[in-house]
Amino acid sequence: MTKAEVITKISDKTGIQKDDVTQAIEAFFKVVKDSMADGDNIYVRGFGSFINKKRAKKIARNISKNTAIVIDEHYIPAFKPSKVFVEKIKNSKKIKELAHQD
Repeated sequence: MTKAEVITKISDKTGIQKDDVTQAIEAFFKVVKDSMADGDNIYVRGFGSFINKKRAKKIARNISKNTAIVIDEHYIPAFKPSKVFVEKIKNSKKIKELAHQD
């Protein structure tokens, strides 16, 4: 599902104009990005957490040149779903049907 599809679905369910929904979603994404860039984590009860994960310093290999490169300690954004969210997905009949088709 794309962002445009999410906006359409929210607009249909709430009756709010698509332009207003788009502004709200864009504002939400901006707040998440800016807050995480400032080192703050975001916790949404019943949904999950947007957190900064620390990656340790490590040595990697550049295969084409056969040299070692040092990758410094850094942070990456991550999403950790809540237990409620995880349980909803685990118990989803559609997900189980899709899994059995493979």
